[in-house]
Amino acid sequence: MPDLSTKYLGLTLKNPIVIGSSGLTDSVEKIVELEKNGAGAVVLKSLFEEQILLEADHSLKKAQEDKMIYSDYSETLDYIDVHVKEKELSNYITLIRNSKNKVSIPVIASINAISDMEWTGFAKQIEDAGADAIELNIFVMPFNMDNDCDANENMYYTIVKKVKNVVRIPVSVKISPFFANLGKVITNLEENGAAGVVLFNKFSNPDINIDNEKVSHAEVFSTPTDIATSLRWIAIMAKRVKFDLAASTGIHDGEAIIKQILAGAKVTQVTSAIYKHSPEAIVTMLNFVNDWMEQKGYNYVDQFRGKLSQTKTTNNNVYERIQFMKYFSDYS
Repeated sequence: MPDLSTKYLGLTLKNPIVIGSSGLTDSVEKIVELEKNGAGAVVLKSLFEEQILLEADHSLKKAQEDKMIYSDYSETLDYIDVHVKEKELSNYITLIRNSKNKVSIPVIASINAISDMEWTGFAKQIEDAGADAIELNIFVMPFNMDNDCDANENMYYTIVKKVKNVVRIPVSVKISPFFANLGKVITNLEENGAAGVVLFNKFSNPDINIDNEKVSHAEVFSTPTDIATSLRWIAIMAKRVKFDLAASTGIHDGEAIIKQILAGAKVTQVTSAIYKHSPEAIVTMLNFVNDWMEQKGYNYVDQFRGKLSQTKTTNNNVYERIQFMKYFSDYS
């Protein structure tokens, strides 16, 4: 039987299926079920900086309404700020510790960051709780038109360096594809100490209902066609960087997993497929990969990893935009 084990962020995984940060990984019971069905690792539901800040702000406003704060210099400000943050962190620490006590697969903590505030020091407590690695889920919305691209991108590097300064466990970064020079950003993340990068984030997107003329949320789950963007960039960056590449978004079956590994991915993050088909979908995916490897004569995953990356394939221009133009030139 083929060996599906792989190395990711210095950790040994029994297979390349990592369950991405989501509601699927917000309790010990769910994580145990994911392991039973074959998951190679899990990324815990994120500790959201934005949520912490909003809750702290809400608590401050409530205290002001109750006349508990008499000036901007009141000690209540500091108390509420620390109390809210510590409460959220305490719950997260408990999830990490209890998960590590119940499963043997790697448990990766996730921090959803929007700034380089000092709270990134919480990462040390996350490490002490037993997390095997940290995934920084970073997205800095470029609202400030006065900032240039470099200022926006430097925030990512600053966050990575701040977290790396306080922990020894591996740190990966989950990013979006929305950069002026994505390849350079990925390279810079490696140079600033990241052990890997996850391509790409799946955002909550807005939609507009034209009947009631209200703003709503678009479909939250990915579709199989969403694999295209991450597949392209995994293939382009494989062999050009030394750190680990994880593919995310659009991974719905075993075929998608194989494609991403052929492109150069170390692991694939799966979420939507589990939501839609239950954790048993992991078994189906693993069986497909196993059967394909047997059919092709591969004994272990590294034998075909990166085989079709841009630097390895003879038709490497297929990953570049010009091919899109050639495709439609046939329909004249």
